[in-house]
Amino acid sequence: MLRHGSPNRGASGRGVGAAAGALLLAAAPAAAGTLLQPAHADDVRGGQQAVIETLKLPQAWRTSKGAGVLVAVLDSGVDPGHRDLAGVVRVGKDFTEGANPPGIAPSRLHGTYMASLIAGHGHGPQGKRGIIGVAPEADVLSVRVILEDEEPGFREFNSAERFENVVAKGIRYAVDEGADVINMSISKELATREERAAIRYAISKGVVLVAAAGNRGDRKVEGDFAPYSYPAAFPGVVSVGATDERLRRATFSNWNSSVLVAAPGVDIMGAGPGDEYWVGRGTSQASALVSGVAALIKARHPRMSPPLVARAMADSATDRPPGGYDTATGFGIVNAAKALAEAARLAGHTETAAGDQAQDPARPLAGGQAGPVEVIVRDERRVTVYTAVAAAAGAGALASLAVIFVLVRRVRRAAMAQDA
Repeated sequence: MLRHGSPNRGASGRGVGAAAGALLLAAAPAAAGTLLQPAHADDVRGGQQAVIETLKLPQAWRTSKGAGVLVAVLDSGVDPGHRDLAGVVRVGKDFTEGANPPGIAPSRLHGTYMASLIAGHGHGPQGKRGIIGVAPEADVLSVRVILEDEEPGFREFNSAERFENVVAKGIRYAVDEGADVINMSISKELATREERAAIRYAISKGVVLVAAAGNRGDRKVEGDFAPYSYPAAFPGVVSVGATDERLRRATFSNWNSSVLVAAPGVDIMGAGPGDEYWVGRGTSQASALVSGVAALIKARHPRMSPPLVARAMADSATDRPPGGYDTATGFGIVNAAKALAEAARLAGHTETAAGDQAQDPARPLAGGQAGPVEVIVRDERRVTVYTAVAAAAGAGALASLAVIFVLVRRVRRAAMAQDA
């Protein structure tokens, strides 16, 4: 089942764990998360400046702000009434229905938080207050596939077999609803066949999938990497690691060969239900930021294939590790402005093979049935005889060389004696 952070409680009230990012209230340690009062919403944008500068968003917004792109947020639900998201959220299907008792409204904290990082447009004069997302002109499709830790149906959701493939169902639903990008700030330890098939379906429809690499990187691990997390570790999904204030791998961020790129994931400002604001940490936040960059690219190049979108972000990443890649931050930290420039360069290319030699692995071989396989039978006795003959010939050759070497030495000695 899906992994959620365990709830933490501060002196001032409840705490909420999330699928791939921890959140706490004000009295809890700031490293985990702090709630800002709505009255101070004008301070939120200032708290975003480090992220805005790291991703080079002002430069990117000269080219694209995500207009016309639909980003599906597969999460705990999004509050469509938050002032920083008003008018851009379409509430889609709830695949967790039946987990909570009747009449219990979803918390929608984690999902609202992620959606604001992707497509928040702020509020107030010229939208300069509140959260500004990476793609502030994109639209959001809310698809509920997880519960917050504190919801009464959380245990039922994580144990009942009927909820096993909610992520796969959510992916297919989002694709069919017209999503261009799917953000999955969620993680689980085991993959399913249905999820793999859903991801292949999404990619075949040109949808970019982005997922959190997971938050178990600071735990004891075996070998030279942290555990793999799904759906991030599926081929074709952009797996995102988190960096700290120094733009190095955050200690909690999973490190393994699935990580493609990284983004800031510590002390990240975001919106919460009811016009609240939160700051938290996790690969969830990093994933949402990268989904926003993918939305900027898709707005500019709607027909660009998912592999090329991923390549544009990876090839243009900054703070690249020595050698160009490592399992901590992948190819480096996503840079929105450079990613758009690289996407423009790649726009004339395709990742689809063409011609008579091309073969879709999802289809049978051309002609329907493959021909018979030719089996070559080797005569072991003959092979043994030939090996013995070859070995004898080799030994004879070595003996001949030894005789020649001895004779040459005798001739040289005789010549030296005559000269003396």
